[in-house]
Amino acid sequence: MKKVAVLFVAVFFPVFLFAKTTVIYHTSDTHGFYYPKDGRGGFAALAGLLQQEKRPYLLLDSGDFANGTVEAKNSQGVKSVLLMNAVGYDASTLGNHEFDFKDPAVEPMLRAAAFPILSANFVERKSGTQPDYLQAYRIFDVDGVKYAVIGLGHEYPTNDTEQYKILKTSKVLKEVLEEVKKQNPDVVVLLDHNSIADDKHGKDSGLLKLALKHKEDIDIVLGGHAHKIIQNEYHGGILFVESGCYLQNVSRITVETDDKTGKLVSAKSELIPLDTQKTGLYAPVAALAEALKEPGMDKVLGSAQAKLSRTPVKGNEGDSPLNNWVADICRDYSGAEIFIHNNGGTRVDLEKGTVTKRDLVNMHPFGNTITNVKVSGKFLEKFVKFGLAPRNLFSYSGLKIEYKLRKGKVQDLKIWVNGKPLDKNATYIVGTNSYIAGGGSEGWMFKEIEDKDKKQVGDDSIQEIMEEAIEEQSPLKPVPTGRIIIK
Repeated sequence: MKKVAVLFVAVFFPVFLFAKTTVIYHTSDTHGFYYPKDGRGGFAALAGLLQQEKRPYLLLDSGDFANGTVEAKNSQGVKSVLLMNAVGYDASTLGNHEFDFKDPAVEPMLRAAAFPILSANFVERKSGTQPDYLQAYRIFDVDGVKYAVIGLGHEYPTNDTEQYKILKTSKVLKEVLEEVKKQNPDVVVLLDHNSIADDKHGKDSGLLKLALKHKEDIDIVLGGHAHKIIQNEYHGGILFVESGCYLQNVSRITVETDDKTGKLVSAKSELIPLDTQKTGLYAPVAALAEALKEPGMDKVLGSAQAKLSRTPVKGNEGDSPLNNWVADICRDYSGAEIFIHNNGGTRVDLEKGTVTKRDLVNMHPFGNTITNVKVSGKFLEKFVKFGLAPRNLFSYSGLKIEYKLRKGKVQDLKIWVNGKPLDKNATYIVGTNSYIAGGGSEGWMFKEIEDKDKKQVGDDSIQEIMEEAIEEQSPLKPVPTGRIIIK
């Protein structure tokens, strides 16, 4: 029977006899997670998997490699680049977190890359042109298949940039595609630090709409930013792929091209978990990663009696045990009536068992201090409502919230401040981290508040506050939820 089936394919589908297979591997939002944990993840595991690949391939990344763990943070992203060099990345684009350490750190980090950084929408503000360490696109020859890889960096860096001007992506992409088409590529890949399913940041990135405007000229879109996993999703004939975060998995895209014409026949993706028992740990990369470890980070601070989840644990609740704990200890430190913690700042769960300094930095890698802000009840209500849909962006200490969600809109919102109904005409002291207080990312509404109504509290970072709390509260118990109720 198998011989008959093969003959049928050979007679009726001869195009596949002339197909050439090449591969794209894709990662995104690695955030400095260099090492395996519980037998999964890390650059040495990725390199081990690549050693097993029999097909010619490209290795691409959609950005956010510069910050997220102590090694990445303390080296201002350079250690991330050194490991990406060792693994053999072919290209990356710019994520928003490549700007965590502000303009002076960007160029040294990118110059350390042995692979091209593709970001067509970033130019130097002074010259209006791209610096020599940035490119709009790169043409790759992969076993005779001509790949054009176009990069678009994230248009909203975590810190405002004076060195770079960020161009409108729709205009830039059209211009770059016109240039790329002159080189007659076989496969066109858009490498972008945006997602087609971004409910994390409260707004549509526009990536899907942008790509579909050019559906005749783009074959594959590799996205990121929202930490989503998307496989084999096709829109307008374009394959969209997103690979999650923290180097737990890698996407493998199999690309078939006509061996005679070179043109694309098909593309399909699969998500491969970086299970170290299956991938192995490639020794040269493992040795480099070990050499880059920051000393003292594996010191045990205490323990957790059970896992503290960063995501809600009950269906009708929008708050989580871990984010509530962070909000509570920061509120105690701040002395404020209310504390607002941005859920996106909590990157991983706090697992049951021993808790080390590394666990806390991996959980919340940003060196933010605490700021108290004087706000009106009207502002607070507006802020809470904004943060509830399409999904909850914040956790609160000192508030209880109830609401209904109808067709994506918040209705019948009720807020209590320390047990009393919110007074729109009252003034409240709200604590939050310095990034949100400054209007960063989802905290943009705080830009409305004058600087005179903002005051830094103490000098301790949130990591230092967490370390002290772990030592005092160990073994740590999950904090009760139920502060945000969806009716």
